[in-house]
Amino acid sequence: MAAWIEAGKLQRQEKWDYPPDAIREALANALCHREYETSSAAQVRIFDDRMEFWNPGILPNNRTIETLKQKHESKPYNPLLLEHFFWVKYVEEVGTGTNKLIDWCKRWGLPEPLFELIVDDLVVTFRKYQITDEILKELNERQKKVVEHLKINKKITRLEYVTLTGCSERTAFRDIENLIKKEFLIRKGDGRKTYYELS
Repeated sequence: MAAWIEAGKLQRQEKWDYPPDAIREALANALCHREYETSSAAQVRIFDDRMEFWNPGILPNNRTIETLKQKHESKPYNPLLLEHFFWVKYVEEVGTGTNKLIDWCKRWGLPEPLFELIVDDLVVTFRKYQITDEILKELNERQKKVVEHLKINKKITRLEYVTLTGCSERTAFRDIENLIKKEFLIRKGDGRKTYYELS
């Protein structure tokens, strides 16, 4: 959860890193759709840049990761548990959970959730940023260092870029403009109050 103080307001402002509705839905899915015959446990793993939901159990027949992103019939491993969750309002319309996850994350300004089959687990990942190892290969070492810095510290000025990387102001300017062009960074503020955040 992010928290900050805004000028002119007495109370601290807060915003969840991920949409609460999406977290609730992902947890409900992990419980209703998990395969209880296995000894593996459903897991929630929290990292600085992502949140993962590990659910033991492969997809039903004729289902693929792509079908999860489309309208589809619900085929839960545990229909009685799903029915109970529906009546106590922990889940909404049956068969729409994964589509709602995508919609909630987009409206929160986040990338689409990542759906993966890893061995016998279905893994759903909420990500703070649309940054992958493949994309990072396009950056120089200074830029990579700054991206990692921004995942934790949220914003950086050009002077802080110089201090962090040890480069000249001219090099920092070129690096930053390149990161903006590649849509890694967005510029905020004006003049001396200019700073940069991950897009």
